[in-house]
Amino acid sequence: MTKPIVVTDDTFEADVLGAETLVLVDFWAPWCGPCHMIAPALEQLAVDYENQVVIAKVNTDEDSRYAEIYGVRGIPNMILFYQGEPVDRIVGAMPYLHLKGRLENALARTSETF
Repeated sequence: MTKPIVVTDDTFEADVLGAETLVLVDFWAPWCGPCHMIAPALEQLAVDYENQVVIAKVNTDEDSRYAEIYGVRGIPNMILFYQGEPVDRIVGAMPYLHLKGRLENALARTSETF
């Protein structure tokens, strides 16, 4: 079964910025209750969009460099990247259907142009 990938400061460039597909990066921390609330939705999205979108998780307590670069001030904070560029941001705990809708919208746009 597909799961979200763990991304660190050392792997962010290769795993996120170098990806050819859409990458949804979840900036989270172990102490964050809302982050734990959305984890099952992100796990389901990783399965549902296995060959279309990479779901990635960055623990901001351990790896904060890219959270700072992209202005993450509160968590959960999800940034959707396409070909190394941020194209959407979702702040706060959103339900599965909301996240799915945002991914569907982004996928439709990637078939055109960002």
